[in-house]
Amino acid sequence: MELEGKTALVTGGAGFIGSALAEQLLRMGCRVVVFDNFDDFYAGKERNVVEAQANPRYDLVRGTILDESAIDEATKGADMIFHLAAQPGVRYCLERPEKAHSVNVTGTFNVLQSARKHKVSKVVYASSSSVYGDPLKVPMDEEHPLRPGSPYAASKLAAEKYCLAYAKSYSMKVVCLRYFSVYGPRGRPDQVISAFTEGVSRGFPPTIYGDGSNARDFTYVSDVVDATVLSAMSDDADGETMNIGYGKDVKIGAVADAVLRHFGSSMKVRYKPGYAGDFSRTICSNNKAQRLLGWRPIVRFDEGLRRYLDWFDLQTPKSSTVATGGPARGSSRT
Repeated sequence: MELEGKTALVTGGAGFIGSALAEQLLRMGCRVVVFDNFDDFYAGKERNVVEAQANPRYDLVRGTILDESAIDEATKGADMIFHLAAQPGVRYCLERPEKAHSVNVTGTFNVLQSARKHKVSKVVYASSSSVYGDPLKVPMDEEHPLRPGSPYAASKLAAEKYCLAYAKSYSMKVVCLRYFSVYGPRGRPDQVISAFTEGVSRGFPPTIYGDGSNARDFTYVSDVVDATVLSAMSDDADGETMNIGYGKDVKIGAVADAVLRHFGSSMKVRYKPGYAGDFSRTICSNNKAQRLLGWRPIVRFDEGLRRYLDWFDLQTPKSSTVATGGPARGSSRT
């Protein structure tokens, strides 16, 4: 499907990935409707939409996917839906499993119902590599057993199943993308790289849950956006579930060390016990996405981290940066 001139609804479009996706769709000539509830879980999202709002092809709708009439109204006229709205955060969802279920499962159901009613041409659903749980083998391909180990992971998998069931039951074109740990400018404050960077800039040492040997397949946001757009354009992707990740892992301890070096800090990393739902390592097998989408990630981790830190420095007044002292503030959530 060619996207120029089409109308795209982006749920969660004021968020980290959603705002970057919305801007890319505008550059491609789409009309973009962003639907976001600006939940307090992720403060500061208003900044993410300032630039896009100057574009006459951009519309911002404040609403929640739990409001059936609101999402139904936003879906009218949409040619495609990029469904990124969700309740993220493994640790947060451990404390609020009812919210994870309502937003991620019931909310996705509402989006699918609206897409079906209005005959939307395609739905792209943003899932998560957390559906695999602690890996039995790496790299993980799409045939890896699904063993969600947290309410968050279970809710994302349940939403996946709804998407695929609607594709089969109602002949809808649906694609499910399992994102691996995404990072980059506008990253959520609870994500590991964002948390380490913000904390160290304010003089707080990074806190790692575990011993620092846990590793993640970090994928730069522009690569994720490219894959997401390609999945909407590709007929070969219809009805498929695909991994979207770089294909290499980086230890959390190495991330903390790199952030400390960037700020010239001599602080020592602090460690806390791991938590339920966390896992030791992720490495993505992205062969399926390469084959069906013609997609390959291009931003290496060292380059992506440099871009993110440069962006962070531009956003942060120099007077607020402190390299030493203070209590622990970092997090290793992904």
